[in-house]
Amino acid sequence: MQRKAYVTGVAALLAALLAGCTGGSDDGGSTDDANQGGSGTATAAAEPGRYRTLPEPCGAVPQDHLASLLPGLREIADEEQLEQAYEGAPTLTYDNDRKVGCRWKVESASATDHLFVDFERVVSYDNTVSDDDQAQELFAARQTAADLPEPTTQTQTQTASPTETGSASGAASPAGAASAAATDSPSPIGTPSGTGTSDGTSSPGADATPTALQPRVLEDLADEAFLDDELSSSGSTARQRTVTVAFRTSNVIVTIQYEEQSATVGVVPDSEEMQDRARKLAAQLADSLAE
Repeated sequence: MQRKAYVTGVAALLAALLAGCTGGSDDGGSTDDANQGGSGTATAAAEPGRYRTLPEPCGAVPQDHLASLLPGLREIADEEQLEQAYEGAPTLTYDNDRKVGCRWKVESASATDHLFVDFERVVSYDNTVSDDDQAQELFAARQTAADLPEPTTQTQTQTASPTETGSASGAASPAGAASAAATDSPSPIGTPSGTGTSDGTSSPGADATPTALQPRVLEDLADEAFLDDELSSSGSTARQRTVTVAFRTSNVIVTIQYEEQSATVGVVPDSEEMQDRARKLAAQLADSLAE
């Protein structure tokens, strides 16, 4: 009888030990197996970008903007040719949800104009980096590559040399006063710096770009934006100006490249006019993406 009681006691002890082990596991044991090598807390994935798709590029530019950017459209009499000119040509792409673009080219009696619009949706493959942050980094690299000049104030630009402001005693000479008056007088409307003369020859200041029109960061467009303006070097051929406006909204980067080459040697495409047209299109595209 004593042996049977001993065996029963041992069995009860083993059952209690097993129950204790099982209970410890059910009460939420160690998380080491779920997060090996970690602190036991799961890392939250970075936020995805706002945009999952891209617009159809050749249909993204309204016809009124195309007519402004490509004046030669008004000179096309044939309806079929006009329709084809408005349609544009899509660029080759392997993923319409990641990168799309469209090109237009129209000739007129005075110039040949090119327009290129590109949409790129940025996706981060790093769980710790959001799509927006990845797009911001890519856009910053493109802005750096554009090599925009340092912004200068109007005061710095208009600082005159001692010979222009007068003698050392502070009294302005008649010649200096006349020079200052000529400098400060506004130029006639319709003849901005960088345009050609009516006889087809380049004006003396044709290559000079006013400070306000220099390549720069645009503060009032999308999340961030910049504008670049390049004029081809002079030579035997007609001059070509290229205005680029790039902007980022969330994880989408949009690039507008607007080129114009004059039909007449010596005539320089108007910087102010081209920049204004490109910026208006950029604002329209930014608004359409925000809808």
